[in-house]
Amino acid sequence: MQVCLNGSRAAADGAQVPLTPDELERSAAEAVAAGATETHVHPRTPCGRESLSARVVGPVVEALRARAGVPVGVTTGAWAEPDPAERLERVRSWSVLPDFASVNWHEPGAEELAGLLLARGVGVEAGIWSGTGSAARFALSPLGPRVLRVLAEVTDTDPTTAEVSAHALLAELGAAHGRPVLLHGEDGGAWPVLRLAGRLGLATRVGLEDTLFLPDGERAPSNAALVAAGLVEHGAQRTQ
Repeated sequence: MQVCLNGSRAAADGAQVPLTPDELERSAAEAVAAGATETHVHPRTPCGRESLSARVVGPVVEALRARAGVPVGVTTGAWAEPDPAERLERVRSWSVLPDFASVNWHEPGAEELAGLLLARGVGVEAGIWSGTGSAARFALSPLGPRVLRVLAEVTDTDPTTAEVSAHALLAELGAAHGRPVLLHGEDGGAWPVLRLAGRLGLATRVGLEDTLFLPDGERAPSNAALVAAGLVEHGAQRTQ
């Protein structure tokens, strides 16, 4: 169970969303105590903007690794650095390397970025978003067999259709170069897709990046509470 600590959430989404290094460190440690086995984080500048700068990424990775004691992954999303060439330069400048980084295969420069990360010894999560056509591009990628895993991301937030969308995405992925698949949804689709992952025996993730609410609809007080609930929901499906 991966915990996705903050994503693109902002302070307006609630005080429970960790943004500063201290908040992220504490939230990660609590989530690991609740059962998370690795962390995924979107590092922020002091003013709250997502950044791929070495000065921003390094301290967050070090803090989470030291306090939580599990593998640490970061985003490389184009929203943090829109220019593909600059994104490569940012990653090339990292002096503290995360254990893995997610690369969204539908974004410009994804192949080059994934290649750079692999060359630097950083595991790559191939982010394959539903509705983007990236599964077909990934199927043709020579880097496919070398990625750490496939991050199958269901962007359908309708709880009544997200599971159908997840099945369609998995069908598009096919054998996925034989790599492990982590399946997850977001917002209204988060819990239906997590339960499907349990039934299919796939890894999954949960956290405030993906949903602000517990399965019963109550506001989640923390990432740890989401992880605890996620493990129950995922495990219950696997025993059916």
